[in-house]
Amino acid sequence: MEEHDIRFVRLWFTDVLGFLKSVAIAPAELEGAFAEGVGFDGSAIEGYARVYESDMVARPDPSTFQQLPWRQQARGTARMFCDIALPDGSPSFADPRGVLKRALTRASDMGFTFYTHPEIEFFLLEQGRPGANPVPLDHGGYFDHTTLGQGTDFRRDAIEMLEQMGIAVEYSHHEAAPGQHEIDLRYADALTMADNIMTLRCVIREVAAAKGIHASFMPKPFTEYPGSGMHTHVSLFEGDTNAFYDATHEARLSAVGRQFVAGVLRHATEISAVTNQWVNSYKRLVEGGEAPAYSCWGRNNRSALVRVPMFGIDKQSSARVEIRSLDSACNPYLAYAVILRAGLAGIEGQYELPDEADNDVWALTGRQRMAMGIEPLPHNLDEAVRAMENSELVADTLGEHLFEHFLTNKRAEFEEYRAQVTPFELERYLRTL
Repeated sequence: MEEHDIRFVRLWFTDVLGFLKSVAIAPAELEGAFAEGVGFDGSAIEGYARVYESDMVARPDPSTFQQLPWRQQARGTARMFCDIALPDGSPSFADPRGVLKRALTRASDMGFTFYTHPEIEFFLLEQGRPGANPVPLDHGGYFDHTTLGQGTDFRRDAIEMLEQMGIAVEYSHHEAAPGQHEIDLRYADALTMADNIMTLRCVIREVAAAKGIHASFMPKPFTEYPGSGMHTHVSLFEGDTNAFYDATHEARLSAVGRQFVAGVLRHATEISAVTNQWVNSYKRLVEGGEAPAYSCWGRNNRSALVRVPMFGIDKQSSARVEIRSLDSACNPYLAYAVILRAGLAGIEGQYELPDEADNDVWALTGRQRMAMGIEPLPHNLDEAVRAMENSELVADTLGEHLFEHFLTNKRAEFEEYRAQVTPFELERYLRTL
């Protein structure tokens, strides 16, 4: 901090829904923050504590220290992610980062390290008045090389900032919809990656604000265009050995990998409220779109919930599976925790992998899907919440307090949404009924 003339340190953490929270301290206070943490009122944070038990402590993780490149470099600002604790020093029951840490500890006890590699999609939009219909910043399509007006060089600037903060980017490109872009982060352990996703969202918004445009991670802002997903490639390693690799299997997927996929498929419905946590998320998970609507797996099948990418036989470290349901507005700590626990349940219970869906699942009839044992994902947040309510796996993963608060919040969101009169209804019914 002395070397870089750091004058403020921002302590970052998320609430239950994945919104970034921040408190700034002076460098002189950091030694005390490491020793004792920084106290705050947990009752003011979504899902953290009730009023009568509101004292909470943020403990900075020094391994996450990075200077914020969008702030001035002289008299600069840095950030660290925090773990949230109770005043007695015990981990908070409501800290999403702590939820993921617990899931990773369970994997470690089984001998595994969990790696993730997300493909993060988002929209760049013209600045408009609040509530106005969104207007994409460009009219490009998939992989198009576009001139973006005031957004020119947007991805380059964002990626340079990410790399200055130690976050490696593998690819970036224009996505299928007008104004839609994708940035793929290089794989890392799931905790580091969840921190990186939160940082990327912040960077994207900061770069957009500096250019006078709006960046949105909303899952489905346009009816007529695909939504923004966060397809995530996942793998388990035992030391330096990829536990998903088996050269003798036709998909080169080991028994551990097959059981992991079977676990994700079996528990897909009950974890959907976490991986797709917003009312708007289910506008993306529809038949015929760019996102899965059914719980099945395949190799070169992009309509499947889980895809097994092809890789060279000499690329053992590349063995992985791609989870395609997540959207880029989820809480990454909770989403990765429930996916990991679902996969581990498959390994612990030695679940049998269902037959591969090698056809376009959307093109099958309902009867055909039923005969193949292919179940639909929830059609809306209400169905997802009802499935989650009865899930022992999700309750155990999140912990009782966070589990109940999350459900309460999501029920309220759906009830508020259900009471709204939409433009669709007005256009279709007002003059005919």
